[in-house]
Amino acid sequence: MASSDTDQQEGRLPPEKIVAVPVRHPGRWIAAVVLLVLAAMLVNSLVTNPAWRWDVVWHFLFSGRVLDGLLITLQLTALAMVIGVVLGVVVAVMRLSRNPIVSGIAWLYAWFFRGTPVLVQVIFWSFIAILYPVLSLGVPFGPEFVYFDSNLLIPVFAGAVLGFGLNEAAYMSEIVRAGILSVDQGQTEAAEALGMTRLKILRRIVLPQAMRVIIPPTGNETISMLKTTSLASVIAVGDLFRQVQLIYGSNLQQIPLLVVASIWYLVLTSLLSVVQYFIERRYARGVVPARKAGFFGLGRPKSGLA
Repeated sequence: MASSDTDQQEGRLPPEKIVAVPVRHPGRWIAAVVLLVLAAMLVNSLVTNPAWRWDVVWHFLFSGRVLDGLLITLQLTALAMVIGVVLGVVVAVMRLSRNPIVSGIAWLYAWFFRGTPVLVQVIFWSFIAILYPVLSLGVPFGPEFVYFDSNLLIPVFAGAVLGFGLNEAAYMSEIVRAGILSVDQGQTEAAEALGMTRLKILRRIVLPQAMRVIIPPTGNETISMLKTTSLASVIAVGDLFRQVQLIYGSNLQQIPLLVVASIWYLVLTSLLSVVQYFIERRYARGVVPARKAGFFGLGRPKSGLA
């Protein structure tokens, strides 16, 4: 034995092979079996329970009224997010201003619109004509030159867009502010030393780097906004949920029509998730290591304990 150990130490004999025994994970298999059983039970219920009325679901899934409501839902989401993102950037920059009045007004805006329910805001803007029947343009505290009928200037659809957009701007301002603060302050100071204006620094240096922090929560806010637009049905905007309500109000098929709405919401949110994934990957190039697991998180990492 002593001779064999000496030979191995001197490199004349190959080292003995190490037999690695993989770690057992019985809990994972038990959890997988339980989840598969629950999934099988759910599928069985969906297929065998006649109350789901899948024939009614397929009949109305691509009906003209539902598709018209779907288009209005997309319009509400797009317009509200445009207002929310643009105004959110402005409010975020105001929050970071060195002027206490400007930053204070921005803080009050975020405080008010985040602190009141979005449904209340949508209804408020839809009935703004009760408070201001006529809106005008002119000199502050002086003569007015142009007058507008509030009911014509802000119809129900526009009221819904304003309610959703102004509310979203309050949340987007915090998202954008967090992204701006994530950029090293030294870069701003260096740009100022080169004589760049604050607006140019924001546009050329800060915001491009802040996008990797801003994009993920903005994608989540867009998906959330798509579903939040269903609140517009309260003020009789003909969105997807409103059209579904009108249909099951006449044929009393509540469950199948709610399934129709849920399917379309799932399809749209899934598409938005895919778009968000690719946008995140684009802005994360050179900063975050490439994701090897894929979009659905399948596969195993090369290292680590996961």
